[in-house]
Amino acid sequence: MSSPIATGLLAYGMSGRVFHAPFLTAPNFRLQAVVERTRKEAASRYPEVRSYDSVAELLADEALELVVVNTPNDTHFDLARQALQAGKHVLLEKPVTATLAELDELLALAAEQGKQLLAYQNRRWDADFQLVRQVVESGRLGQLTEAHFRFDRYKPGLNPKVFKEDPTVPASGFHFDLGAHVLDEALSLFGRPQHVHVAQASQRPGSRVVDYFLAHLTYPAGLQVFVTVSLLAAAPVPAYVLHGTQGSFQKRRADVQEAQLAAGMRPTDAAYGWEPAEAAGQLTMVEADGQFSHATLEAPRGNYSGLFEAVYQTIRHGQPYPVRPEELRWQLEILEQAAARPAK
Repeated sequence: MSSPIATGLLAYGMSGRVFHAPFLTAPNFRLQAVVERTRKEAASRYPEVRSYDSVAELLADEALELVVVNTPNDTHFDLARQALQAGKHVLLEKPVTATLAELDELLALAAEQGKQLLAYQNRRWDADFQLVRQVVESGRLGQLTEAHFRFDRYKPGLNPKVFKEDPTVPASGFHFDLGAHVLDEALSLFGRPQHVHVAQASQRPGSRVVDYFLAHLTYPAGLQVFVTVSLLAAAPVPAYVLHGTQGSFQKRRADVQEAQLAAGMRPTDAAYGWEPAEAAGQLTMVEADGQFSHATLEAPRGNYSGLFEAVYQTIRHGQPYPVRPEELRWQLEILEQAAARPAK
């Protein structure tokens, strides 16, 4: 039996507390260290965890095998590089970097060091997206013609974290935030598009960064994919809409994992990850006689544990990691195209 992976977290804010720590205390991992520059909070829940005052101190811990880089977007490249140079595997939050050149430099360094650079794209393990994947891969809709992936929120106020609202900070803007998640979902299903058209805007009062983003992706055989994120959607439309030659499918965004984890629920709880029944997807099929039939499809259990299992299998047993480097490159190609066009 392989030993658990000794892991360090570079931050214990919302991301570290909600999205990482609960899974790094599972049998395959040992959460051993965190960086907490001011408030020392991790020990109240994880008494065995060592709290360091700086990244340098944590990276000097020779017992650590894996470092989770869950710091602000503009620090990802430099901190991941430091961790790789220190001989650690790296789990890197989205966006992995601000540019394609930075990503390629990190991948080359990881190969040189004999370490893994793994992207944390947890939304692939959302319940609703897992159901979308099932529908697409089943072929029930026939040849797909159109797909809409959306992530809508209503947050008209500016973020109190000033760096998130500063267009001079690398990888700022909502397209590098939730946009990176929705792009990853689309690219993981459909691959690299033939053509990309980007539209974006700053719509909130006083906003200087992208807070509305649309990427129109064109694929062979006429498939049109639209990826949209907005911070001014008070009444969100379905997050996923698929049309094909034999039917249509739609599903609202309803994954419960983030809310459950924020409330303190453990991933091992029996209620964890299950969406409410009323959030089921809606399938419309065209029957042989031309009539329409309708069905509801329940989502599978949301399962961020699946991402961490994939991390473990890659590091311990050399299994291919599901978020492939080429998919990260495609994502950054699109985000770089957007970054080259100032929001209006």
